[in-house]
Amino acid sequence: MRKRVISLLVFSLLGIFVLVACNKEEKKAVTGDGKPILTALITKHPLTKSVDDMEWLKEVEERAGVKIKWEEVSADWDQKKGAMLAGGDIPDLIIGPNAITDADFAKFTGLFEDMSDLIKEHGPNIQEMYDQKPLTKDLSTQSGGEIYGLPKYQRFWPETATMQFINQDWLDNLNLEVPTNWDELFDVLMAFKEQDANGNGDRNDEIPMDFSPVGTGGFGYFQPTVLLGSTGMTITGGGGQGYFLEDGKVKNFFVDERYKEVVTFLNKLYKNGLINEEVFTQDYTKYQSVARGNGDVAKIGYTFGWERTDRFGLEIADQYVSFAPMKTSADYAGEVSWTYDYNELNYGVNFIQMSSKTKDKEAAMKFINELYDPEVSMQVLFGSIGPNIQDNGDETYKILPPEDDSMDPGTWKWTSTWADNGPMYIADSLELELGEDMKAVGAQQEPFIKTFETLNLEDNVLPGMFLKYSTEDNNQMALVNTDLMNLSMSKFGEWITKGDIEKQWDQYVQEMEKIGLHSNIEVIQKYFDEYKNNQ
Repeated sequence: MRKRVISLLVFSLLGIFVLVACNKEEKKAVTGDGKPILTALITKHPLTKSVDDMEWLKEVEERAGVKIKWEEVSADWDQKKGAMLAGGDIPDLIIGPNAITDADFAKFTGLFEDMSDLIKEHGPNIQEMYDQKPLTKDLSTQSGGEIYGLPKYQRFWPETATMQFINQDWLDNLNLEVPTNWDELFDVLMAFKEQDANGNGDRNDEIPMDFSPVGTGGFGYFQPTVLLGSTGMTITGGGGQGYFLEDGKVKNFFVDERYKEVVTFLNKLYKNGLINEEVFTQDYTKYQSVARGNGDVAKIGYTFGWERTDRFGLEIADQYVSFAPMKTSADYAGEVSWTYDYNELNYGVNFIQMSSKTKDKEAAMKFINELYDPEVSMQVLFGSIGPNIQDNGDETYKILPPEDDSMDPGTWKWTSTWADNGPMYIADSLELELGEDMKAVGAQQEPFIKTFETLNLEDNVLPGMFLKYSTEDNNQMALVNTDLMNLSMSKFGEWITKGDIEKQWDQYVQEMEKIGLHSNIEVIQKYFDEYKNNQ
């Protein structure tokens, strides 16, 4: 009798387990033909077409055996992210360059899946990337060994994303030379403003200088922080939140006298009407469109960008030349540097994450793994095989020119696919002939080569993304950085447009220190020293 009761109890328990398992399976959304349905959010460039129109992406979903419901975000991601993470209701996958940061992982514990075991079981392409490019494993791994976000490696990019361009035709029209220091730049920009530099008979339609929109969270590419290089300072990624490395010491340029010198110079330019009056209100699309002029009539004299045709379009690109970093003045005898972005361009951190609440984690990982197939990654970066890439039939490939003859290759890439904003692994063994814009980037970067050849990478380039902080340090630094950026970025715009930096500087520096800047510097220094000792 006792054995019978025990047997009944065991069968009852087994029945409960089976019922629970069945209920869990029922909660997994599937298509009519049984494919798991996943939700995904991607932060993408405003130029980029809908994911529904990307041929390569449809093939990836098919190969992974999944159906994805997409949400596309092209603006105001930081505001949307804050509310979404606070609510705890996130999609199965989030995709985009550092769309979710290490600080987010630390703050919202338990929200994201540790993918370590899933990669071992269902991520052979990811594991191959780790084996061939160990730095990608470093980028993926938190200080406790967890893997919440996966990186990218795209291989082909040069030392800097930001080049400075000046209109050579305008210089020729006014019998001027390419400036070699800030004083000469000021004189050139004044001539662009006061004379009919573009030769169309209108002295009021030239914009002497323009730079890309500045956000609230720090600096990025194509912004005038590159002029810090004129003082000998080497920033990375356009400046970010101000942290940089000098002679092995971590510093922050927001409280550096050389930053004050740059801002003072920019204020001088602005109050003389030499900087685009809409520089702090325009979006990136407007920034690009204005630089493309009106037909063959250029509008911008001096500006920053990635490559000539990408910045100015096909019709007037030949009017512009890239040129070497300037000195602050003719008698400046110190080093000259520039923003060094090789790591930021070819590697990237946290490009795709998985929710810990994802019901079919195996299916989600199979999809992620497909993105890291080198042939797929090539299409993530440049567009689909067929319209964007030629398959030569012998395991070699060639980037095709735009289908629209009036479109430049850079716009074509960003229109066609996720481009630099996607997770990818472009294996060194992949044989791919680059497009004309990428070939041109190399030639246009020549004026910067000398600067980078003399750069001490170990002691003067902060390997920011490779430093992995503890949860406690991440949380504390994030709180401090938020307050630092609220103060410093608002002051940047104010000081350029209204001036008074000299009067406000000392109090501003004191406020930055009071917020906790020095403590953040100490933390970064500790992790940098550990990183360097382990190399």
